[in-house]
Amino acid sequence: MYIRCWGSRGSIPVCGAEYQRYGGDTTCLELRAASGDLVVIDAGSGIRRLGEKLAKEGVKRFSLLFTHAHTDHIMGVPFFAPIYQKDTHITVYGKPYTAPSYREIIKGIMSAPYCPVELETVEAGLEFATVGEQSLRIGSLTITSIPISHPNGGLGYRFEENGKSFVFLTDNELDYRHPGGLGPDDYAKFAAGADLLIHDAEYTAADYSRAWGHSLMESAVRLAVKAKARRFGLFHINQKRTDDEMDGMVEQARKQVRSARHPMECFGVPNTWETTLG
Repeated sequence: MYIRCWGSRGSIPVCGAEYQRYGGDTTCLELRAASGDLVVIDAGSGIRRLGEKLAKEGVKRFSLLFTHAHTDHIMGVPFFAPIYQKDTHITVYGKPYTAPSYREIIKGIMSAPYCPVELETVEAGLEFATVGEQSLRIGSLTITSIPISHPNGGLGYRFEENGKSFVFLTDNELDYRHPGGLGPDDYAKFAAGADLLIHDAEYTAADYSRAWGHSLMESAVRLAVKAKARRFGLFHINQKRTDDEMDGMVEQARKQVRSARHPMECFGVPNTWETTLG
């Protein structure tokens, strides 16, 4: 299982010298299964760069999996090159919650006055499917979902393949339970034994905005330790957080892990990060 991050910033893309190392694009991950299947997770601004890569590689069939439909997770769709290729087929998965379907969500952002290109005019074949309570199989991947604690709802995911597991829980507030969300113990159970856990860790105690749908870094670390994750990535980097400030957060997280006497590797997830499990 190969995982590549194309965007880890939260809320809105940023640019500038102080954001070079962690990057400024919003949520998008690329996951490649041993079976050769490709899963794209979320369509934040980072999906633009990924789309250019896929177009050059000639990838014609893959899946796009959404966690939720807030703007920073869908804003890249109109700029995603593969949707303009007529010989491409994309299966779009997600649970729309406050909308009839993800087709309607994407149609909404690709319509006047927000976008000059309408969804009906794109050339790729788009198939839409709702993620339910049952596990989803894509090639050699088994994918299970869990409701996140976030305004308007959403899903976190666990990906398993050949005895390895990756858990992705962005936009998940651990210290406030939003409607439909679960508690920290439920998320720890969902992430139990993960080879890699990436979790929302946007806030420090000094800047925490309660009930906005994002976690304190300290709470995310406690979850990772309780789940006994082997590696833990801090995600949904605040739009104001500079590279140096993020380095400071990572160091604090590592101190917390050491205090818990847990051997877990802890790191901040930049826009250029990649790894292979297995």
